[in-house]
Amino acid sequence: MIDLPVVPAVTEVKRKPDWLRVKLPVGKEYAQVRSLVDTHKLHTICESGNCPNMGECWGAGTATFMILGNICTRSCSFCAVATGRPLAVDVDEPNRIADSVRLMGVKHCVITSVDRDDLKDGGSIIWAETLQAIRRESPITTLETLIPDFKGQWDNLYRVLEERPEVVSHNMETVKRLTKQVRIQAKYDRSLEALKRISEFGLRTKTGIMLGLGETEEDIFEAMDDLVANGVHILTLGQYLQPTRNHHPVVDWIHPDTFAMYKEAGLAKGLKYVESGPLVRSSYHAEKHLFPIEGIA
Repeated sequence: MIDLPVVPAVTEVKRKPDWLRVKLPVGKEYAQVRSLVDTHKLHTICESGNCPNMGECWGAGTATFMILGNICTRSCSFCAVATGRPLAVDVDEPNRIADSVRLMGVKHCVITSVDRDDLKDGGSIIWAETLQAIRRESPITTLETLIPDFKGQWDNLYRVLEERPEVVSHNMETVKRLTKQVRIQAKYDRSLEALKRISEFGLRTKTGIMLGLGETEEDIFEAMDDLVANGVHILTLGQYLQPTRNHHPVVDWIHPDTFAMYKEAGLAKGLKYVESGPLVRSSYHAEKHLFPIEGIA
């Protein structure tokens, strides 16, 4: 396993504010989903990413599935997913995911993955096979894919896009100025190019940025301008939460009023939809991102 870099504290941050409190996951629906995930040996980003909305989303009988294992080849300073040498690809995973989607009666399914820089295809073959399997088992289920940048090997990106999921998301995660610090093996411009290619392919294009990492208002506005210029339709903004003391510190707790201001600013700049709030994560209210967009089927 690769140790995550220890990022020194920038400032002393006060305790988590009241607006970030969430309910513990409980209820019959949550228990059913919990059992299904365990039975089918599925990896969900809800768990690995310590998502604060897991109780709400799973309580509604939905979940975001993470494919290609639960060990990532990258060591981003914000992420709770384990870093190291991944296990061999599980060729039966697409069928297991599709079976679970069918059993759960999922109407809108979000799929994401760890980065698999160890694979020549970047995991894109399993990505495509998973989408195909879900379409076979649940033809009325709409799909959202939260994909990696495939190291700029665009043939691998297009292998996923050719399956034409209803929404394709690739997260910027942070602003340009902080990318080298927060996303150690990623490149800001490469992520922008991935989003541009997704949009030019004629698909709903989505990205997400975390706030509270030390960005300024000017940084956020610059990122919004870059996203609009590269054809992004949907932006999610949420509060960064530090997984452990070895991860990037929380520099600021962003007030809900500030999130509301960013939402209005993003819409004014030309984004079609902005989901902005302290507890917002990439797949939060994902079903609402299926609204009509001119030129997209």
